[in-house]
Parts: sequence; structure tokens; C-alpha cells
Amino acid sequence: MSAVSFTNDAKVMSKGQVTIPKDVRSALGIDTGDRVTFIVEGNSVRVVNSAAYALMKFQQQMKGEAKKADLFSEDDIAEWITSSRRKEN
Repeated sequence: MSAVSFTNDAKVMSKGQVTIPKDVRSALGIDTGDRVTFIVEGNSVRVVNSAAYALMKFQQQMKGEAKKADLFSEDDIAEWITSSRRKEN
């Protein structure tokens, strides 16, 4: 997915609510009922798709764990999954 770059404004309502413009929702891949995460860095705020952000954080936390478990290829992972399922049953 290529990075999209544009600027859009929204008005803050009396209760602090902001409608996220359609082109921004589309760029973030969010729809009605989805959640967003606000990341505050100094005096800037980034709004990100919560599901995508959670996946990114999980991937960062798991970085290097496959190597520690001797999983080096997709075949290794598939074999580990198959073996784990057999042990459970």
C-alpha cells in the first residue's frame, strides 16, 4: 500500500467531536463502527486505524521471536501449526 499524502480540515464541535472526512476515512481504511487511535507526539496528533496500529505494535513486539523458535520459513511455521494442533487433539 503506497503512502497517501494530503491535507484536510474538520471543525471541532462543542462536545469535542470531529467528523473524520470521507477521504481521510478511506485512506485509513476505516468505516462506521471502526475504532481510531490518537497518537500524541509533542504538539502533533496522528489518527490511525486502531486495528492496523495494534497489528503493527504486535509485529514490533514479536520481532525476532520466530528466529528464537527456529522458525525460518513459511513451511517451518506451517509445520509448527500442524504439530501444535495435533498435540491439542
